[in-house]
Amino acid sequence: MREESAATMPARLSGGHTPSAPATRADARGSTGRPYRRNAYAALDLGTNNCRLLVAEPAANGFRVIDAFSRIVRLGEGLGTSDRLSEAAIERTVEALRVCRAKMQARGVVRAKIIATEACRLAVNGAEFVDRVRGEVGLDLEIVDRQTEAYLAVTGCAALADPYSESVVIFDIGGGSTEIAWLDGAATNPSADPTLRIRAWDSLPVGVVTLAERHGGSDVTRLTFEGMVEEVADLLARFAIRAAPAANARHFHLLGTSGTVTTLAAMHLRLARYERRRVDGLWMSDAEVGDAIDDLLDTRLEQRADNPCIGRDRADLVLAGCAILEAIRRAFPSDRLRIADRGLREGLLMNMMREDGVWRRGGYR
Repeated sequence: MREESAATMPARLSGGHTPSAPATRADARGSTGRPYRRNAYAALDLGTNNCRLLVAEPAANGFRVIDAFSRIVRLGEGLGTSDRLSEAAIERTVEALRVCRAKMQARGVVRAKIIATEACRLAVNGAEFVDRVRGEVGLDLEIVDRQTEAYLAVTGCAALADPYSESVVIFDIGGGSTEIAWLDGAATNPSADPTLRIRAWDSLPVGVVTLAERHGGSDVTRLTFEGMVEEVADLLARFAIRAAPAANARHFHLLGTSGTVTTLAAMHLRLARYERRRVDGLWMSDAEVGDAIDDLLDTRLEQRADNPCIGRDRADLVLAGCAILEAIRRAFPSDRLRIADRGLREGLLMNMMREDGVWRRGGYR
């Protein structure tokens, strides 16, 4: 990736348009003498567990990523027993957001969408946290509702659905919630808005952080694991009834995004270190998914922490994610699961670029 010079970013980045003044001859080049990017977009997803940023520019077949950032901040830590974001979690998150803003400024971002999800939705001091971020960091967080989150997950992942499949169940296992949607009908036009195919959706009030805090994520026995699966199955039951016809359609399959499914894919591939290009878009059979979950259940916390595809920050959460996945697999039996290393950020970017008509007017390089 070629390094670009920084453009002057507006004093505050918000969830909508952030127009920059046209570059003059004096400011059109940075200290290196190379021209600024004038069409960079940014999408920031602040979840219960992670803070993730993508900076991209339009390309002929979507967009080209020019910078990225991801850090586990555990903003929602303790929300299972408390109704407030803790000061320690807020400080960790504010520091990560400062890094994100610096990256956006360095890349000359002209439009950004910055969202917060379940942790801020649940916390009584969620609005106070948003105000603090605005004042200390200069970013305007938008707390999105659950339907918006589900639709963004579909927008970000749907390109990986089998185009011949007449039914797909897409899910996003988050830190504090799990979004799931049933898409009906084959994708006849790849550029069409995939949310128009949604027949049913739900947002389950359970994610890897909240489930691990309730059941324990360090020493997970098979009995503990089944208890987690049963809790999720109860929450999933209403959606499973509404979307029951999905599994009977031709070429039906599951499509999942989250650290849980990408970890299982990396384990299945026996990667020495995580490689997105090998994981994103990978097809796994039902038996392969089951074997990967079984292998994880046989590990100790220290072994998971030492696995470079899991790491210490996620070692106590990954089995809770597997329990959520297992409940979905039991509700919607499928021979195939497609793995997506993409999600809300990609959905945000696609929506902004579609709204701006960049592909219609050829606004890409």
